[in-house]
Amino acid sequence: MPNVEQSIDVDVPVRTAYNQWTQFESFPQFMGGVDSVTQQDETHTHWKTSIGGVEREFDAKITEQHPDERVAWTSTDGKTHAGVVTFHRISDTTTRVMVQIDWETESLAEKLGAAVSLDDHQVKKDLKKFKEFIESRGSETGAWRGDV
Repeated sequence: MPNVEQSIDVDVPVRTAYNQWTQFESFPQFMGGVDSVTQQDETHTHWKTSIGGVEREFDAKITEQHPDERVAWTSTDGKTHAGVVTFHRISDTTTRVMVQIDWETESLAEKLGAAVSLDDHQVKKDLKKFKEFIESRGSETGAWRGDV
């Protein structure tokens, strides 16, 4: 089962970075291949993606969420994957965002992509876009401070 581990330092307080990450419906603004994310309730999301010409829809469940610390999820149908994003205070104005994702490849194209680390590159690119997104705004677009 392939996995990705990437991190980036963003020049916003940990609260701001975390709050923005809880706004799942904003993901298409900085995640390549994500067409839409619909928040169904406090712990369930519906995703539509198109990656490499392959369109997919799946549901995911937030399995753990602690303000300013972490958000973890797992898919509940479709492609098997799970992940966690953690937030680490570097200073009052800098946060390290760490992403770990594990998934099960299905197609030959996905297996080849994993073999040449295309997924690692995509997550790294998405984190750079998240950094640009949140730093250019200076504040989050919303927040969900609940604990799961």
